[in-house]
Amino acid sequence: MKRETRLIHSGRPQGDQGLVNAAVERASTVLAPTTAELYQPTPPRRHYARGGLSPNAELREALCGLYGADHCALASSGLAAVVLAMRTALDGAGEALISDSVYGPVRRFCDEELPRLGVSVRYYDPRIGADIAALITPDTRLIALESPGSLTMEVQDIPAIAAAARAAGAKTVIDDTWSAGMLMNPLELGVDFAAQSLTKYVGGHSDFLAGAVLARGADAGRLKSRESLYGQHVSPDDGFLALRGLRTLSLRLERSGASALTLAKRLENHKKIARVLHPALPGNPDHAIFQRDFSGAAGCFSVILDGVGARDGEAVAERLTLFGLGFSWGGYESLVLPCDRQIRRTATPWRAEGCLIRFSIGLEDVDDLWADLQSALA
Repeated sequence: MKRETRLIHSGRPQGDQGLVNAAVERASTVLAPTTAELYQPTPPRRHYARGGLSPNAELREALCGLYGADHCALASSGLAAVVLAMRTALDGAGEALISDSVYGPVRRFCDEELPRLGVSVRYYDPRIGADIAALITPDTRLIALESPGSLTMEVQDIPAIAAAARAAGAKTVIDDTWSAGMLMNPLELGVDFAAQSLTKYVGGHSDFLAGAVLARGADAGRLKSRESLYGQHVSPDDGFLALRGLRTLSLRLERSGASALTLAKRLENHKKIARVLHPALPGNPDHAIFQRDFSGAAGCFSVILDGVGARDGEAVAERLTLFGLGFSWGGYESLVLPCDRQIRRTATPWRAEGCLIRFSIGLEDVDDLWADLQSALA
């Protein structure tokens, strides 16, 4: 089946009740009829809700179907999912190579927490590709990717980096939130652990926080064990919202992606815009890799305002009326975020002609959004 069909038919409730949607089971304790069943290592039913009742079980099944994974771990947020993936991938002390374009809160975890675990951190140019082999040492345990980068939109050569890591015995983790598992499957490209923020495109309505990590084979077994060890849990209500969002993911992603590409092309020709950072544009330096690995584009991209400083760029964002000023992306509403305050680079300097602004395009009419952008830029 195609992915769109699997999203509709996977993770459906079992039984003869005829329910289309999984029922929300709210409980902490689930009683067992006997002590023997209570202590079975693989019980026919769960007796404590942290392991996941319905609809979390159906959500795991649906996401595993989307990625072709053997286990889906659920976490309380996208950040928690990436952290869980990294902790699962790391096997003792050593070194982690982290993309220089990584999400800011993940960078903070790498800088503050990994050294406490005996893991040194080095950042690498996200466009390094196969040349990452030159950075790998016998101590390298983890290589972390994010493609595209959540602010500056660099697309990484995932197969080349994954192959270099595998040859050296290092594990790979990717933040796959931009593609949501629909536009690209990093597990198929050789990555060991694929994490994403379900808060964004899967949720689609900006009303809950959750994350997921997917893996195959022995990595899936390790992931399942670590998920239990760290007590990760998503509420049944949030699990229901995530599962419901999955059913319409392909349509929403297609609409926001098409609108974003339309606006990106128009902004390319705007005199106030120095550069549009969108990998689906033919002039983008990562376009060839994007075409090879992705089946389509999401609705999140960035622009650089020509000769405009950070404060004036923020004023442009504040003049928008249809774009909400806020963090996150992937919801039905369009958002704008001035990014200069967030950019942190150590492997490669960030150079731009002006202020960096990121847009998340929602489901509004594209011409209304364009009129709003023209007015703010004027």
